[in-house]
Amino acid sequence: MALFIIGDVHGCFYTYLKLLDYWEPKTETLIQLGDLIDKGNFSPLTIKLSFEIKNTFKNSVHFLRGNHEQMMIDHFQKNSTPFNWLHNGGAEVMQQFDKLNINPSKYKSWINELPLFWGNDHVLVSHAGFCGIGDPFDLKNGNNVLWSRRRTIDLNKTQVIGHTPLTDERPQYYASSRTWNIDTGAYKGNLLSGIKLENDETLIEHLSVPTDPRDIT
Repeated sequence: MALFIIGDVHGCFYTYLKLLDYWEPKTETLIQLGDLIDKGNFSPLTIKLSFEIKNTFKNSVHFLRGNHEQMMIDHFQKNSTPFNWLHNGGAEVMQQFDKLNINPSKYKSWINELPLFWGNDHVLVSHAGFCGIGDPFDLKNGNNVLWSRRRTIDLNKTQVIGHTPLTDERPQYYASSRTWNIDTGAYKGNLLSGIKLENDETLIEHLSVPTDPRDIT
């Protein structure tokens, strides 16, 4: 099956729905690279929909952990970190849960179990990318695959990342490290983007939809 990889959604639920219209479940594996939550107006609905998609399609769908999911996990587990989720969008998200009468506890276990990456022999997907400094999976390493904003290194396969919003609003390819960045700043009112690749990393197309005003106003 081909791969359809979606970038940082950040609670932009209606925009997310529009991009999902391009997914072909019978022929494509869906991968979302983290940061479903915070910043936009509908984080609870975004989580709820993603949870239901995963339960429906099982092994043909993969949701990854982003740094915002990690901050949420740390908040609920009362982990000591330099990042306070409530000060980084979490307070608004909890208000959204209350307003929609959705219990976040239903999704805590699922969010806690989100993996840090997905990969095959030709493609590697993670939230922030592999920069070669320290253990990329060590949550105490500020240059890990959740937080790094450094240039990615060549891992002899195509990397697909998000985390750092692009300034020109379109997915960018960095040939030196064979990396696609597909974070096009949906929460900023720009675009939500995805990319379709063959399993052997051949590019099929990249897709972008404008942010729905309902998601940010």
